[in-house]
Amino acid sequence: MSNDNTFSIDDALVRKLAGLLDETRLTEIEYAWGEHRIRVTRQPSPVHAALGAAPAPMQAPAAAPAAAEDLSKHPGAVTSPMVGTAYLSPQPGAPAFVRVGDTVSAGQPLLIVEAMKVMNQIRSTKAGRVARILVEDTAPVEFGQVLVILE
Repeated sequence: MSNDNTFSIDDALVRKLAGLLDETRLTEIEYAWGEHRIRVTRQPSPVHAALGAAPAPMQAPAAAPAAAEDLSKHPGAVTSPMVGTAYLSPQPGAPAFVRVGDTVSAGQPLLIVEAMKVMNQIRSTKAGRVARILVEDTAPVEFGQVLVILE
């Protein structure tokens, strides 16, 4: 950037950010440095848009946020600390960390959330029984999303 307030876009950075969108299945990513920001977004795939356009599925998502809010208040809710991709097993083809009905101890790994190619173990916040697993393997997850319910 020169002193005459012109700004040039780094094509390589934009391409790298777009690649991260594809790898992480996110719909938006923003990168900031100093006073500058680059936001790269993409539209959801047409398959998802077509499913959302049908009258019956549009009613289901309206009920889902209320259920998600209730689950977030559950004392055994384990939430995602970041945006990423959930993996229920330590590696492809391996058994899942936990299954519904399993007894877990505090600190035991429940699943992995991959963010920016870093595998982050999500551990049990307390000892208990796995009552529900609310994500599927390789599903994208959002910050604060309830992943597992412990009882």
